[in-house]
Amino acid sequence: MTLLKGLGAGLCLTVLCVLAAPNAKADEWNRKTIVTFSGPVEVPGVGAQILPAGTYVFKVMDSNSDRHIVQIFSQDETHVYTTILAIPNYRLKATDKTVITFRERPAGEPEALRAWFYPGREWGEEFVYARSKAILLAKETNQIVLSTPVVLDSAPIDVLKTAPLEAVNPNGETVDTAQVVEAPPAPVEQASVQAPVLPKTASDLGLLGLAGMVLLGSGLLLSGFAKKLM
Repeated sequence: MTLLKGLGAGLCLTVLCVLAAPNAKADEWNRKTIVTFSGPVEVPGVGAQILPAGTYVFKVMDSNSDRHIVQIFSQDETHVYTTILAIPNYRLKATDKTVITFRERPAGEPEALRAWFYPGREWGEEFVYARSKAILLAKETNQIVLSTPVVLDSAPIDVLKTAPLEAVNPNGETVDTAQVVEAPPAPVEQASVQAPVLPKTASDLGLLGLAGMVLLGSGLLLSGFAKKLM
C-alpha cells in the first residue's frame, strides 16, 4: 500500500483545510505554507497533539538527508506546536497547489496528518508517528503507517535526524518502509539510433576519369591560346 493508493480518500479529507500557496522566492528553501484547518487534526512529532481548527504555518527545517524535519508554527510563527520527522515521498504528478492528505479515522476521532506536498514539487513529506500511535492508526485506518521506536515526545531534533525508521501494518507487524513510500519511476532507457549507411551506387573511377578529361581539355585550350599570342 502506498501513499498514492490512499490519495483518493486523503484528498476528500482535504476539504477540512484551506491552503494558501506561498509566492515569495525566500520561502522556496523552507517551503513555508499557510494552512487553515476547519476541524481538529492530530499531528505527529515532538509535542504531538491534536491541533484545533485554526490557521498554522508549515516549514521544512532540515532537508539535507533522506529524512526531513518539518515544524508546525502558530499563525504568527511565535510558537512551535510540533517538530515532525518525515521521509521524502514521490507523487507521479506535481500540482500548482499545496496538497495535504490525512488518515481517515472512526467517527468522533480527529483526522491524522499523513503527508504534505508543496506546489510544483513531485517530492513531498510522508510523516512518521511514534510506534505506539502508528500501530493504533494502522488498525483504525487499515493502512500501513510509517513509525519509529524513538519516543518522539521527548526526542531532540538531533535524535530525529538519526532515529531508526520502520513501518507497521494493521496487524501491528513491522514491514518494509517501501510499502508506504512511493519510489520515483525508473528512467526509461532510450535506444541509440544510428543514421543508416547508404550503399555506394558507383565506384570513384568514373569521377576520376571525368576530372582527368576536364584537366586535359583545359590544358589544350591554354596551349592554343598561347600560340595565338606568339
